[in-house]
Amino acid sequence: MFRNLPVIILLIIAFPLTISAQKIFYSEPDRNDQKSLNFDVVGKINNHYLIFKNYRSDNYVSVFDSEMKLIENAGLDFVPDKTMGTDIVVYRDFFYLFYQYQRRNIAYAMAAKIDGNGKIIGDPVQLDTTSINTFSNTRIYNIVNSEDKQRIMVFKINSKNNDRYILTASIFDNELKRLSKSRVHIEMPEKSDFLSEFTLDNDATLVFLRAAGTTDNDNVHNLTLLFKQSDTDSVGYYNLDVKDMYLDDIKIKADNVNKHYLITSFYSKQKRGNIDGLFCALWDKKEAKVLNQTATTFSEEIRNTAKSEGNPKYAFNDFYIQNILVRRDGGFVIASESVYSSTRGSNFSRWDYLYGSPYMRPYDYYYYSSPFYNSYYYPWSRWGNYGGYQINRYYADNIAILAFDSTARMLWTNIINKSQYDDYTDNFIGYGSLNTGGKFHFLFNQLEKRTLLLTDQSITPDGEVNRSPTLRNLTKEYQFMPRYAKQVSSYELVVPCQYRNYICFAKIEY
Repeated sequence: MFRNLPVIILLIIAFPLTISAQKIFYSEPDRNDQKSLNFDVVGKINNHYLIFKNYRSDNYVSVFDSEMKLIENAGLDFVPDKTMGTDIVVYRDFFYLFYQYQRRNIAYAMAAKIDGNGKIIGDPVQLDTTSINTFSNTRIYNIVNSEDKQRIMVFKINSKNNDRYILTASIFDNELKRLSKSRVHIEMPEKSDFLSEFTLDNDATLVFLRAAGTTDNDNVHNLTLLFKQSDTDSVGYYNLDVKDMYLDDIKIKADNVNKHYLITSFYSKQKRGNIDGLFCALWDKKEAKVLNQTATTFSEEIRNTAKSEGNPKYAFNDFYIQNILVRRDGGFVIASESVYSSTRGSNFSRWDYLYGSPYMRPYDYYYYSSPFYNSYYYPWSRWGNYGGYQINRYYADNIAILAFDSTARMLWTNIINKSQYDDYTDNFIGYGSLNTGGKFHFLFNQLEKRTLLLTDQSITPDGEVNRSPTLRNLTKEYQFMPRYAKQVSSYELVVPCQYRNYICFAKIEY
């Protein structure tokens, strides 16, 4: 019976089996990493895994090895005790920490270059300053970088004049050498006008949107694409045709390969009506015009699969766009998630959230102000109380994936089913993502036998959903916060998690 055994052994040696093994490594709790810790996952630099942290008045970088064992907490003594915001741009061998602070009546925009050991390289660089009359904790500057990270823009907006904003922008290269600085006026003809979705393409062209609703928290009925090239001191305007539609949750994405911009939004046919479909416009940079524009109405089949229960006409009322992936052929894939919240006796609808999903903080315009919500998150107070309500419960349900071709025509749709809720915090609901090229992974917590377990479902370029086996090395002592996860390589993800009353970090390898 064993006469073929040598042949079998020879075949195994000649054609070894490849088994895709997934591993999880957890960091140890640190006494300083309390629930009130502010953090940002930096990434992987020179085989070290870096986390930027702020605890009380201390700013430091935690440096971990490949098994998430702490090497050092490298202090950042040059960062002031109180900052007005931080941003991070990561490169192969270092990262830039951008920070802003106020001293007396001057606000400073600064940057520091930090290596893979958490040590500063050279001295901090002053990028810009602004004279302000009052003390404020609100960030003044925003940082946007191009997809290839060769260009970085630092900009601020003076909104003292309601009819005409002033945009001041500086362009830097990847060594923080200033290439240009300009000051331009932006016309704001309607009282409810606001600016959003600032994006810098690889040619250092800044594109953003001016939108207007009938009130400060209403459907958008007027939408304009604005663009500013790096070598000009003027802004171009292009009015998008959105008549007979009311837009909500508008996003913009630069396609640097095909020199296009994708503007997309959920829409309804009636003011504050149910979401009817998805609006998409592909704007060509070279021709300075819209190439294709579509308003895809969701079918009954899509609605029935998107909503686990309830009337299908309400199916997309709680969905918000979370990811946009642009393909090299000009097509794109959009992932949106059903998220909402409630307090005792009432549920919040999308009209209770200002300019987008409840994951976003509302913002106010000051003399100088940021048009973004704060991109540096504070995980334990992210939601806040909107409108004076005490919010008690948060929900994050199904994920809808919609694929389109290069003409903005829908190709396929699919749904990843999940049902999540939590009280007093949204840290453990929502999803994180990992793009491995052949698949796009969605990682989220699912409650099984009163225990939250991290689940992985993936989707292929053809729209096929695969549910992976339960992740190995999971332990109920660690509760994952996947929506704060960050992909740090082509096959690795760093996910914050809670261990008792401490914040820890887990590295997941695929």
